[in-house]
Amino acid sequence: MISKLEVQKAAAEIVAAFGSHNSDQYFSAFDPQATFIFHNTNTVLRNRFEYEKLWKVWESEGFHVISCESTQPLIQIISSEVAIFTHHVATQSTFGFGSTVTQERETIIFRLVNQKLLGIHEHLSLNPNFLS
Repeated sequence: MISKLEVQKAAAEIVAAFGSHNSDQYFSAFDPQATFIFHNTNTVLRNRFEYEKLWKVWESEGFHVISCESTQPLIQIISSEVAIFTHHVATQSTFGFGSTVTQERETIIFRLVNQKLLGIHEHLSLNPNFLS
């Protein structure tokens, strides 16, 4: 059975890796078959490889994460192997035209795979509290 503490730790590792633009560590926290839905893309990324490919395109266009802060976490244990983590996230990044901060809400579904919690789905949406 996975614990809330284990989920919290796995989520914190993802946020830290993303926030320091450590793409190797970030992507290793997701199952190769994980799916991703982002508000700034027009398609579902059907596996980690598709996301890694898109990440490299973004980097070639000047994308770089400067920092990432997670607040308002909620952890739901669904079964002995599955948990849902939701939170608000503030990300400072550059994208070829200067620095910006995005305010978003994120859901990561974790599954226990070979004794390690891995993200199997990530969904990112704009935080409506910060839309103008």
